[in-house]
Amino acid sequence: MRLLFLSALFICFGFLSSSAQKVLKGIVMDRHSNESVPFASVQFKKSGAGKLADSSGTFMFLFQHWPKDTLLITSVGYQDYEVFINPVAGASDTISLLIKMEPGKINIGVVVTKKVNRGLQMWKRIVKNKPKNDRYRFNNFSYELYNKLELDLKNVNKEKLNNKKLIKPFAFVLDNIDSSEGSTFLPVYLTEAISDYYYQKTPLKRREVFKAVKTIGVNNESVSKLLGGMDQNVNFYNNFIPVFDKKFISPISDDGDAYYNYKVADTQYVAGRRLIHFFFIPKHKGQNTFEGDCWVHDTSFAIQKMNLRLTKEANINYVERLSLIQEYRLLNDSTWFLSKDKFVVDFNLMGKLGLSYIGRKTTTYRDIVINDISVGNELAKNKIQEETLLPKGVMDKADSFWVDVRHEPLTSTEKSIYKMVDTLVAMPQFKRFTNVINFIGTGYYNIGNYQIGPWQNWVSFNSQELLRLRFDLATNRHFSKKVVFHGYTAYGFGDRKWKGEFDAMYLFNRHPRMYVYGSYFNDFDYGQNYYDAISADNIFALAIRKEGVPVKFIKLKEERLDFFKEWNPGISVLVSSRIKQYEPVQNLPEKFYFTSNHGQPLTSFETSVRIRFAYLEKFLENTFYRSSLGSPLPIAEVKYTKGIASLFNSGYDFHKISASISDNVKIAPLGSLYLNVFAGKTYGTLPYMFLDVAPGNEIYYYNRYAFNMMNWYEYVQDRYAGFNIEHIVGNGLFRYFSLTRKLKFRQFWTAKGLWGDISPGNKLLNFVGNYPMRSLNGTTYLEVGTGVDNIFKLLRVDFLWRVLPQENSLNGNYNSSNFGVFGSFRLTF
Repeated sequence: MRLLFLSALFICFGFLSSSAQKVLKGIVMDRHSNESVPFASVQFKKSGAGKLADSSGTFMFLFQHWPKDTLLITSVGYQDYEVFINPVAGASDTISLLIKMEPGKINIGVVVTKKVNRGLQMWKRIVKNKPKNDRYRFNNFSYELYNKLELDLKNVNKEKLNNKKLIKPFAFVLDNIDSSEGSTFLPVYLTEAISDYYYQKTPLKRREVFKAVKTIGVNNESVSKLLGGMDQNVNFYNNFIPVFDKKFISPISDDGDAYYNYKVADTQYVAGRRLIHFFFIPKHKGQNTFEGDCWVHDTSFAIQKMNLRLTKEANINYVERLSLIQEYRLLNDSTWFLSKDKFVVDFNLMGKLGLSYIGRKTTTYRDIVINDISVGNELAKNKIQEETLLPKGVMDKADSFWVDVRHEPLTSTEKSIYKMVDTLVAMPQFKRFTNVINFIGTGYYNIGNYQIGPWQNWVSFNSQELLRLRFDLATNRHFSKKVVFHGYTAYGFGDRKWKGEFDAMYLFNRHPRMYVYGSYFNDFDYGQNYYDAISADNIFALAIRKEGVPVKFIKLKEERLDFFKEWNPGISVLVSSRIKQYEPVQNLPEKFYFTSNHGQPLTSFETSVRIRFAYLEKFLENTFYRSSLGSPLPIAEVKYTKGIASLFNSGYDFHKISASISDNVKIAPLGSLYLNVFAGKTYGTLPYMFLDVAPGNEIYYYNRYAFNMMNWYEYVQDRYAGFNIEHIVGNGLFRYFSLTRKLKFRQFWTAKGLWGDISPGNKLLNFVGNYPMRSLNGTTYLEVGTGVDNIFKLLRVDFLWRVLPQENSLNGNYNSSNFGVFGSFRLTF
């Protein structure tokens, strides 16, 4: 009996085993973000058998015999996906499917018959509980943060590129092309960073200490700091979510019901917890909003996972598709905390069929600590509100170190990227190739320890010099990382004179910055140098000068010595001494009008002190120079200048003081605002070039920092005050029209005002002859404008009106128009 029982038992197990030997399993993923699609419906069309994928998007069927049927996968917000199951004889007993679903239109519909809108009710509950679920409710927290950023080329034609002579030396790169997803992808770059991040609510402090950074081919500290969490903190619980340089309205904003329609789809249970599937789409076209869905934890109404996608109507440039994903996990029975961020964006610069890019940023969070004294102790080390530290050696960690610290291992594709980039960077042909690309884009070309350029200034033309040729030569970081030398020489074939400059800078320290700079300059002084002005010896300035406006030329010889010192809180001091010798050449009051009792006419020795305060300002730096990325707070500047007579043949004794405050503010959902207010005064009777010359513009290229309806040297004063406002509205009125909404036109308005006056002594000295120069005499100059931005994603057109003073002529020979049209180029998202 015992033997018969055991035999029967084995037969039963054998039968059950044979009936479950055919296994069909798979995982359902979002094609764009590569994130799982939880609880997708998986059903056979013929038999009707089916089930739901689990919370990680996986499913499994067991069969005694393989079916011949079509598997249909559906999920709200995605296009249906079908796959035919028909294994051939002798096929494996296990089939694994990778289902990549294409995001589709979310159909919420309109509530007509229902008295209660469940979607709107759910939004209200989420908003009501935001203060209980937002991680920034804690007094402090810290975590270890791991960032991985990958860049891929999309739509790569391997056969076509293989025939390009320029590409042939790098043909091995094309072996990494991946076409498994229907489109061709070529992974080209990968960076990683791991850091400890600390946050304190009151008083507000943030601190990030990098443990390791891996950026092959890019050894730039300022770039490495941007790879951490200090500048990439996205919080879906905020009312606005940053996307590049814009702020989009969060679907769980306090005012979200004004911008979104909501729907509750279904509920599921995960680990005994009830999760609610919640959808949202924009109410209106053309606004900075998302579409997407999230899973909400019932009872606490905390977000467990949220997926955001940009709609095709979103007014953002060069972005074909964008997905933002955040996942949260329970730290204890009641606290959901961020565990993963993912950002995937398709950049399209050359049309849908052209070469495009895919950027993928994945951030994970570990070792989370909340409301702990250890966090406060670490933040107590901060000297300022925010500190980002990149200790020595963090950019040189061995591969073995990375194997131990990564939050997730690299895929085989990611490993191949590092190997490929390593090989490329070591190739002389690649170095030459990148130098050429850099030369075309920036104008500068490195030759060994030296640099030539910019090429835009090599050839130009003006009425004084006629044809002008110029050549620049400078040292680069290969020559020295402490000192840089630069000089140029220029020759005018009209006046047959050589001009030029030589300057040098010694950098004592980079952080905080301290340097000494000296220069000798002998060339035409164009009176005003602004951040985005086109210089008069730039080849692109030839065709856009205003007609009928006399060209002004004034020669300047200048010897200059500067000392710059910066302190961590954002305070910097620039001490400068200059010897200046001016010589008017054309259409300006000439030298014989001016005399001096102390030294040479039109010669001065000046020393100045400029104090600048830019708290938390960030920079993008190379070895010697840097560009400001702005500050979250206003930037203030005060400058005092003292002119000393007799010293170095200086003919004038005077005092000058000036001050300004500027700010760039995001005022979502109403765009962004730039504001600058300034004032100054000069004490002394001086020639016009030592007074305050209002910044004008004599070309049809719009200058944000100048008065564009005013010409150079049109207004001169010894005391002044003014303002400059620019409001980039965004799509504004253009969103109401399908054509302008599709073209992504943007609206803006500007206003610039100046009050100025001049003393009787300076008026008598300077307003001589028949020259186009005057004072506002205590009145106000005002110009206002509007226009169309983002034409062809590149061009901006400004329509400007000169409102005050209302007059049409000056001294009978100088016309000033009351209306003008200006153009400019802007590369923005």
